[in-house]
Order: sequence, then C-alpha cells, then structure tokens
Amino acid sequence: MIRLFKVKEKQREEAENANGKPPVKKQSAGELRLHKDISELNLPKTCSISFPNGKDDLMNFEVTIRLDEGYYMGGTFTFSFSISPMYPHEAPKVKCKTKVYHPNIDLEGNVCLNILREDWKPVLNINTIIYGLYHLFTEPNHEDPLNHEAAAVLRDNPKLFESNVRRAMHGGYVGQTYFTRCM
Repeated sequence: MIRLFKVKEKQREEAENANGKPPVKKQSAGELRLHKDISELNLPKTCSISFPNGKDDLMNFEVTIRLDEGYYMGGTFTFSFSISPMYPHEAPKVKCKTKVYHPNIDLEGNVCLNILREDWKPVLNINTIIYGLYHLFTEPNHEDPLNHEAAAVLRDNPKLFESNVRRAMHGGYVGQTYFTRCM
C-alpha cells in the first residue's frame, strides 16, 4: 500500500517535469500558516514588516517598531523573526537587532516575552507577537528581566531609568556599555 502512494507521487512529479516546468516546491504546514498570518496582519501604524531575503523566504523577516509613547518614544527598533517549519506548534525565534537599554531585552538581543516561551500556543500568531513586542516598550517589566541592571534601575529609580534610556537612544554610554543612536 505504501509503495502505491510512492509510485503515484513519482508519476505526478515526472508528469510535472515532462511539461518543461521545474517541479513545484511543496510548502510545509508552517509555511502555509505563516503565509496566512502575514496576509492577515493588522499592524499598528508605527510598525512595519520587511523581507530582507526577498518574498520567497517568508520564514525569515524583520519587523521595525517606531515608538510614539512611553520611555522609548522616538526610538526605532528592528527585530528579526526566524520561523521553524514546525510553526505554529513551535514559537518563532525573535531577536532584537537594535542594541537597547531595556529590562526585557539583553545586550545580545534576546527577548524575554512570555508568549515566545512558556505561554506559546498554536492559536497565537505573528500579529500577537508584534503587539507583545510593542507592549514591552510601552510597559517594560522589571519583574522578569534579561537585563538585570536595567530592571533594578527601573524598579528603584524610574527617573534615572528614563535618563539612561534617553542617553542610550541618542547614542552614548550607559555604564560601560555603548549604544548606537536609534532615533
């Protein structure tokens, strides 16, 4: 029985190749779901999506967030998304490409967002993640930090935290760490 399916599949492939056309690459379930998610995106006006490798590589893209409120107002931050073929059963890998002084994003760009870790569920989508990232900037969380120093400053001295964020976004040092301008 299994051989019968393999023979039929091989015959179909040969028929497609006989037409002089290259064989059609099958999309994985993850690619199909991602295509649906991207076509249904409802991004805030301050967010945009781009495909640095071209539209043929939907599994890797970038999202840029420009903040118009909060501590990070005026800043522009870019995130890379890498989607597994197991999506949506596996959460996307998201990294911040912009070095940022933030309690929930470390200096290597790793992002601490619960829906990218333990709270990921297949019903969530790319739109949900983008809104989650946006929310990290409007409401940074000092209780679940990746950058412990920034979290402690936010918790203990919000005015100093705001000053450090401004200095980092304008391009400067916060402590021993240099941040490039992102405004």
